[in-house]
Amino acid sequence: MCDQDAFDDMVEYQLRSKELSRRDFGALTLGAGVVSMLPRAADAAEVTEAEVEVKTPDGTADCYFVHPAQGAHPAVLVWPDIFGLRPAFRQMGRRLAESGYSVLVVNPFYRKQHAPTAPEHPDFNDPETRAALMALMESLTPATAATDAKAFVDWLDAQPSVDRKRRMGTIGYCMGGPLVMRTAAAMPARIGAGASFHGGGLATDKPDSPHLLVPKMKAQFLIAIAENDDQRQPQVKDILRKAFADAKLPAEIEVYAGTKHGWCPPDSQVYDHDQAEKAWGRMLALFGRALA
Repeated sequence: MCDQDAFDDMVEYQLRSKELSRRDFGALTLGAGVVSMLPRAADAAEVTEAEVEVKTPDGTADCYFVHPAQGAHPAVLVWPDIFGLRPAFRQMGRRLAESGYSVLVVNPFYRKQHAPTAPEHPDFNDPETRAALMALMESLTPATAATDAKAFVDWLDAQPSVDRKRRMGTIGYCMGGPLVMRTAAAMPARIGAGASFHGGGLATDKPDSPHLLVPKMKAQFLIAIAENDDQRQPQVKDILRKAFADAKLPAEIEVYAGTKHGWCPPDSQVYDHDQAEKAWGRMLALFGRALA
C-alpha cells in the first residue's frame, strides 16, 4: 500500500535524522497520556456525544459522534493518526462540534481491533509496539478507504443532527491525510472541504498516489505541512499545488514554520499550541466558506 510505504519511509528518515533521536521519535505522537485543555469559544454550542457503531461492508466500526444539542448542522468526518481513536481525538471532535458541526471520529482499524488500538503510553521505538501499529495501518488499502468513506458518509446522512442540504467536511492527521483525499474522491458530491494535518504519503511515485485523485474531487482543501516533513520532501507541496491548480480547486497548502511531524493533536509531545491553533482557525475558515 503506497500510503503505508510513504509513512514507513518517513519513520525511517526521522529515526535517522539529526533533528530527532530515537527516544524523541518514540514520544513523537503520543506522549505522557495527558490531554491538554483546548480553548473553548465563548459562544460554544452545547453538545450531545455518544459512542456509536457504524455498519460497513466489512463489519462494524466503533466511532465517536458528537454534535450540537439542537438543530441540524454540516457533518465532518475525522480520520485519526496511526495511534487511533482516543481521548485527544474525542476532545478535538467535541471542540469542532461546539463550533456548529456534527462530527464523526472513526476507528479506522475496526476490522482488526476496537479502540483503543494503541497502548496508553506507546513507545514507537519498541519493536513489538511498532510492529502492532504498522500491522494495523497495513490492513488499510485504497479500496477499504473508499468503502469506509461511503459507509461513514451514508451513516452521517441518516442522522437528524446532520444538515443534508449542506456539503460535508473531512479532516485527517498523519496517515489520515491520504484518507481525507480518498474520501473526497470517493464521495465528490458530498465532500465540500478537506483538511490534512501533517499528512504522510499525499504525493508519491506510486500509481495509486492520493494526489492523482484530485481530478475526481469537488472539495476545497487545506493542507498543513510540518516543517521537518517539508525539509525531507520539499517537492510534495509543489506537486500538490499543481494538482489542485490543474483541477481548478481552491487549496491552501502551507508549511507551518518550526513544526515537527505530529504537531497538531494535543497529546503529542511535539504539540505546537500556536501553530496548531493557527491550523485549526484556517480549518474553520475553510469550513465557513465551503460548507455554507
